[in-house]
Amino acid sequence: MSERERSPRRGMCAAVLSLEAVVIALSAPVAIAVSDVSPTVAISVGVGLAVACVLAAGMLRTRRGYDLGWAVQGAAIGLGFLVTTMFFLGALFALLWGTADLLGRRIERERAEAFARFDAQD
Repeated sequence: MSERERSPRRGMCAAVLSLEAVVIALSAPVAIAVSDVSPTVAISVGVGLAVACVLAAGMLRTRRGYDLGWAVQGAAIGLGFLVTTMFFLGALFALLWGTADLLGRRIERERAEAFARFDAQD
C-alpha cells in the first residue's frame, strides 16, 4: 500500500476500537463479581460488544464500519447500566473515537490537498 492510499483515520479509529474491545471484554467479570449480574448476561453482553468492536475495526474500509463504530460507542456507554464505571469509560472511549474520526478526516483532507499541490508542480 502506498503512502497516498494509507488512511490515518482508519488506523486511529481501529486502534481505539481494539483497545475498547479489551476493556469491554474485561467488564464481563467485573459485572459478575461486583454488580451481581448473571454470568450468562454479563458474558453475552461483554463478549458480544467486544466482537462488535473487532468487526467494526475490520470494516473501517467502508462507511458501515464507522457507523458500527459509533453504535458501539453508544452501547459501551449503555453498558454502564450493568457496570457503573462503564458510564465513564464508555464516554471516554466515545470521546477518543470522535477525536480519532474528526482528526483523521482532517489529516486525510490536508494530505489530499498537499498531494494535489505536489502533483500540480510536476
